[in-house]
Amino acid sequence: MGKAAVELFTAQGYRVYALDRVKCAPRENVVPLQADVTDEKSVAAAYEAVCAVETQLCGIIHLAGIYVLDSLVEITPAAFERALRINLGGAYLVNRCFLPLLKKDSRVILVTSELAARDPLPFTGLYGITKTALDKYAYSLQMELQLLGVHVSVLRAGAVDTGMLGDSTRQLDAFCRDTRLYACNARRFRDIVDRVEARRIPPAKIAEKLDRIFHARSPRFAYAINRNPLLILFDLLPKRARFALIRMILRSPDNTNT
Repeated sequence: MGKAAVELFTAQGYRVYALDRVKCAPRENVVPLQADVTDEKSVAAAYEAVCAVETQLCGIIHLAGIYVLDSLVEITPAAFERALRINLGGAYLVNRCFLPLLKKDSRVILVTSELAARDPLPFTGLYGITKTALDKYAYSLQMELQLLGVHVSVLRAGAVDTGMLGDSTRQLDAFCRDTRLYACNARRFRDIVDRVEARRIPPAKIAEKLDRIFHARSPRFAYAINRNPLLILFDLLPKRARFALIRMILRSPDNTNT
Protein backbone atom coordinates (compact mmCIF):
# COMPACT_ATOMS: atom_id res chain seq x y z
CA MET A 1 0.00 0.00 0.00
CA GLY A 2 2.84 2.34 0.81
CA LYS A 3 4.50 1.70 -2.54
CA ALA A 4 1.25 2.37 -4.41
CA ALA A 5 0.71 5.61 -2.46
CA VAL A 6 4.27 6.76 -3.14
CA GLU A 7 3.87 6.13 -6.87
CA LEU A 8 0.58 8.03 -7.04
CA PHE A 9 1.70 11.09 -5.09
CA THR A 10 5.08 11.41 -6.79
CA ALA A 11 3.32 11.23 -10.16
CA GLN A 12 1.45 14.37 -9.04
CA GLY A 13 4.72 16.16 -8.31
CA TYR A 14 4.88 15.72 -4.55
CA ARG A 15 8.16 14.97 -2.83
CA VAL A 16 7.52 11.95 -0.62
CA TYR A 17 9.57 11.01 2.43
CA ALA A 18 9.11 7.25 2.63
CA LEU A 19 9.73 5.87 6.13
CA ASP A 20 10.25 2.13 6.38
CA ARG A 21 12.37 -0.37 8.26
CA VAL A 22 14.10 -1.15 4.97
CA LYS A 23 15.03 1.72 2.68
CA CYS A 24 13.45 1.72 -0.74
CA ALA A 25 15.55 2.74 -3.73
CA PRO A 26 15.78 6.53 -4.14
CA ARG A 27 14.26 7.99 -7.27
CA GLU A 28 12.78 11.24 -8.48
CA ASN A 29 10.67 12.89 -5.77
CA VAL A 30 11.18 9.95 -3.37
CA VAL A 31 13.43 10.36 -0.33
CA PRO A 32 13.77 6.98 1.43
CA LEU A 33 14.32 7.06 5.19
CA GLN A 34 15.11 4.02 7.29
CA ALA A 35 13.14 4.19 10.52
CA ASP A 36 11.54 1.96 13.12
CA VAL A 37 8.24 3.60 14.08
CA THR A 38 8.33 1.88 17.48
CA ASP A 39 11.67 3.50 18.39
CA GLU A 40 11.60 7.13 19.51
CA LYS A 41 15.25 7.79 18.62
CA SER A 42 14.81 6.25 15.16
CA VAL A 43 11.76 8.42 14.44
CA ALA A 44 13.59 11.50 15.76
CA ALA A 45 16.51 10.79 13.41
CA ALA A 46 14.08 10.61 10.47
CA TYR A 47 12.55 13.92 11.58
CA GLU A 48 15.97 15.60 11.65
CA ALA A 49 16.69 14.29 8.15
CA VAL A 50 13.46 15.82 6.85
CA CYS A 51 14.08 19.10 8.68
CA ALA A 52 17.43 19.38 6.92
CA VAL A 53 15.60 20.04 3.63
CA GLU A 54 12.00 20.98 4.53
CA THR A 55 10.33 23.58 6.71
CA GLN A 56 6.78 22.32 6.13
CA LEU A 57 4.91 19.15 5.18
CA CYS A 58 1.53 18.87 3.46
CA GLY A 59 0.60 15.80 5.45
CA ILE A 60 1.38 12.43 6.98
CA ILE A 61 -0.09 9.14 5.80
CA HIS A 62 0.19 6.16 8.16
CA LEU A 63 0.33 2.71 6.58
CA ALA A 64 2.59 0.77 8.95
CA GLY A 65 0.99 -2.21 10.67
CA ILE A 66 1.11 -5.94 11.32
CA TYR A 67 -1.54 -8.65 11.35
CA VAL A 68 -2.05 -10.81 14.45
CA LEU A 69 -4.05 -14.03 14.69
CA ASP A 70 -3.82 -15.75 18.06
CA SER A 71 -5.70 -16.51 21.23
CA LEU A 72 -5.93 -13.64 23.71
CA VAL A 73 -4.99 -16.03 26.52
CA GLU A 74 -2.19 -17.86 24.71
CA ILE A 75 -0.36 -15.05 22.93
CA THR A 76 2.96 -14.19 24.56
CA PRO A 77 3.38 -10.87 26.39
CA ALA A 78 6.10 -9.87 23.93
CA ALA A 79 3.86 -10.48 20.91
CA PHE A 80 0.96 -8.67 22.58
CA GLU A 81 3.10 -5.62 23.31
CA ARG A 82 4.69 -5.65 19.85
CA ALA A 83 1.29 -5.45 18.14
CA LEU A 84 0.29 -2.46 20.24
CA ARG A 85 3.61 -0.71 19.71
CA ILE A 86 3.50 -1.06 15.93
CA ASN A 87 -0.20 -0.63 15.15
CA LEU A 88 -0.90 2.12 17.67
CA GLY A 89 2.34 3.38 19.17
CA GLY A 90 4.00 3.95 15.81
CA ALA A 91 1.38 6.50 14.75
CA TYR A 92 1.67 8.26 18.10
CA LEU A 93 5.46 8.58 17.87
CA VAL A 94 5.48 9.80 14.26
CA ASN A 95 2.72 12.36 14.83
CA ARG A 96 4.25 13.63 18.05
CA CYS A 97 7.64 14.07 16.41
CA PHE A 98 6.59 15.50 13.03
CA LEU A 99 3.81 17.84 14.23
CA PRO A 100 6.04 20.97 14.06
CA LEU A 101 6.37 20.48 10.29
CA LEU A 102 2.64 20.28 9.57
CA LYS A 103 1.38 23.48 7.98
CA LYS A 104 -2.14 24.84 8.33
CA ASP A 105 -4.73 22.79 6.39
CA SER A 106 -2.36 19.81 6.23
CA ARG A 107 -3.67 16.26 6.53
CA VAL A 108 -2.98 13.29 8.79
CA ILE A 109 -4.51 10.09 7.41
CA LEU A 110 -4.44 6.77 9.24
CA VAL A 111 -5.37 3.46 7.62
CA THR A 112 -7.16 1.47 10.31
CA SER A 113 -9.38 -1.50 9.52
CA GLU A 114 -12.92 -2.52 8.75
CA LEU A 115 -12.83 -4.16 12.20
CA ALA A 116 -12.35 -0.75 13.85
CA ALA A 117 -16.05 -0.05 13.40
CA ARG A 118 -17.33 -3.51 14.37
CA ASP A 119 -16.57 -6.47 16.62
CA PRO A 120 -13.68 -8.78 15.71
CA LEU A 121 -13.97 -12.44 14.82
CA PRO A 122 -12.48 -15.05 17.21
CA PHE A 123 -8.69 -15.10 17.44
CA THR A 124 -8.41 -11.78 15.58
CA GLY A 125 -9.15 -9.96 18.82
CA LEU A 126 -5.75 -8.35 19.35
CA TYR A 127 -5.60 -7.11 15.76
CA GLY A 128 -9.09 -5.66 16.15
CA ILE A 129 -8.16 -4.11 19.49
CA THR A 130 -5.12 -2.35 18.04
CA LYS A 131 -7.02 -1.06 15.01
CA THR A 132 -9.97 0.08 17.13
CA ALA A 133 -7.57 1.85 19.48
CA LEU A 134 -5.89 3.48 16.48
CA ASP A 135 -9.29 4.63 15.23
CA LYS A 136 -10.16 6.14 18.63
CA TYR A 137 -6.70 7.70 18.83
CA ALA A 138 -7.33 9.34 15.44
CA TYR A 139 -10.73 10.63 16.59
CA SER A 140 -9.18 12.18 19.69
CA LEU A 141 -6.34 13.58 17.61
CA GLN A 142 -8.83 15.24 15.25
CA MET A 143 -10.56 16.81 18.25
CA GLU A 144 -7.24 18.42 19.21
CA LEU A 145 -5.51 19.14 15.89
CA GLN A 146 -8.55 20.86 14.41
CA LEU A 147 -7.71 23.66 16.83
CA LEU A 148 -4.37 23.97 15.02
CA GLY A 149 -5.90 23.85 11.54
CA VAL A 150 -4.83 20.25 10.81
CA HIS A 151 -7.32 17.66 9.48
CA VAL A 152 -7.27 14.03 10.70
CA SER A 153 -9.07 11.22 8.85
CA VAL A 154 -9.17 7.43 8.98
CA LEU A 155 -9.58 5.01 6.11
CA ARG A 156 -11.26 1.83 7.35
CA ALA A 157 -10.11 -0.62 4.72
CA GLY A 158 -11.31 -4.15 4.13
CA ALA A 159 -9.11 -6.87 2.65
CA VAL A 160 -6.31 -5.56 0.45
CA ASP A 161 -4.21 -7.78 -1.81
CA THR A 162 -0.88 -7.44 0.00
CA GLY A 163 1.54 -9.82 1.67
CA MET A 164 -0.45 -9.41 4.88
CA LEU A 165 -3.15 -11.77 3.55
CA GLY A 166 -0.58 -14.51 3.07
CA ASP A 167 0.67 -13.82 6.57
CA SER A 168 -2.84 -14.29 7.95
CA THR A 169 -2.99 -17.74 6.35
CA ARG A 170 0.37 -18.71 7.85
CA GLN A 171 -0.68 -17.46 11.27
CA LEU A 172 -3.96 -19.35 11.02
CA ASP A 173 -2.13 -22.58 10.20
CA ALA A 174 0.27 -22.02 13.10
CA PHE A 175 -2.54 -21.26 15.52
CA CYS A 176 -4.58 -24.35 14.61
CA ARG A 177 -1.43 -26.45 14.95
CA ASP A 178 -0.08 -25.00 18.19
CA THR A 179 -3.07 -24.02 20.33
CA ARG A 180 -3.47 -26.14 23.44
CA LEU A 181 -6.76 -24.69 24.60
CA TYR A 182 -8.91 -24.56 21.48
CA ALA A 183 -9.65 -27.74 19.55
CA CYS A 184 -11.12 -25.63 16.75
CA ASN A 185 -12.41 -27.09 13.58
CA ALA A 186 -9.56 -25.75 11.46
CA ARG A 187 -11.33 -26.35 8.15
CA ARG A 188 -14.34 -24.31 9.22
CA PHE A 189 -12.13 -21.61 10.69
CA ARG A 190 -10.19 -21.36 7.43
CA ASP A 191 -13.48 -21.13 5.54
CA ILE A 192 -14.46 -18.08 7.60
CA VAL A 193 -11.10 -16.41 6.95
CA ASP A 194 -11.22 -17.25 3.24
CA ARG A 195 -14.72 -15.78 2.90
CA VAL A 196 -13.70 -12.57 4.67
CA GLU A 197 -10.58 -12.16 2.56
CA ALA A 198 -12.08 -13.25 -0.76
CA ARG A 199 -13.23 -9.73 -1.60
CA ARG A 200 -9.80 -8.17 -1.82
CA ILE A 201 -8.80 -5.05 -3.72
CA PRO A 202 -5.42 -4.03 -5.17
CA PRO A 203 -3.22 -1.57 -3.23
CA ALA A 204 -3.71 0.97 -6.03
CA LYS A 205 -7.35 1.36 -4.94
CA ILE A 206 -6.18 2.29 -1.45
CA ALA A 207 -3.78 4.85 -2.92
CA GLU A 208 -6.58 6.39 -5.00
CA LYS A 209 -8.81 6.66 -1.93
CA LEU A 210 -5.99 8.24 0.06
CA ASP A 211 -5.52 10.74 -2.75
CA ARG A 212 -9.20 11.72 -2.64
CA ILE A 213 -9.08 12.17 1.14
CA PHE A 214 -5.84 14.15 0.90
CA HIS A 215 -7.30 16.58 -1.63
CA ALA A 216 -10.82 16.88 -0.22
CA ARG A 217 -11.69 20.50 0.51
CA SER A 218 -13.34 19.55 3.78
CA PRO A 219 -12.37 15.93 4.57
CA ARG A 220 -14.64 13.75 6.68
CA PHE A 221 -13.23 11.94 9.67
CA ALA A 222 -14.03 8.39 8.53
CA TYR A 223 -13.94 6.74 5.10
CA ALA A 224 -14.49 3.09 4.17
CA ILE A 225 -13.42 0.96 1.23
CA ASN A 226 -14.16 -2.67 0.34
CA ARG A 227 -16.59 -3.38 3.17
CA ASN A 228 -17.30 -7.10 3.46
CA PRO A 229 -21.06 -7.89 3.26
CA LEU A 230 -20.67 -11.01 5.44
CA LEU A 231 -19.09 -8.98 8.23
CA ILE A 232 -21.79 -6.34 7.89
CA LEU A 233 -24.54 -8.97 8.21
CA PHE A 234 -22.76 -10.67 11.12
CA ASP A 235 -22.48 -7.33 12.90
CA LEU A 236 -26.24 -6.81 12.60
CA LEU A 237 -26.95 -9.89 14.69
CA PRO A 238 -27.53 -9.54 18.44
CA LYS A 239 -24.38 -10.37 20.37
CA ARG A 240 -25.94 -13.50 21.87
CA ALA A 241 -26.68 -14.76 18.35
CA ARG A 242 -23.12 -14.00 17.20
CA PHE A 243 -21.62 -15.97 20.08
CA ALA A 244 -23.93 -18.92 19.41
CA LEU A 245 -23.17 -18.90 15.67
CA ILE A 246 -19.42 -18.91 16.24
CA ARG A 247 -19.72 -21.76 18.77
CA MET A 248 -21.71 -23.77 16.26
CA ILE A 249 -19.29 -23.12 13.37
CA LEU A 250 -15.99 -23.54 15.19
CA ARG A 251 -16.85 -26.33 17.63
CA SER A 252 -14.53 -29.23 16.99
CA PRO A 253 -16.18 -32.63 16.40
CA ASP A 254 -13.81 -34.00 19.05
CA ASN A 255 -14.58 -31.33 21.64
CA THR A 256 -17.95 -31.99 23.25
CA ASN A 257 -17.20 -29.58 26.11
CA THR A 258 -16.91 -26.49 23.90
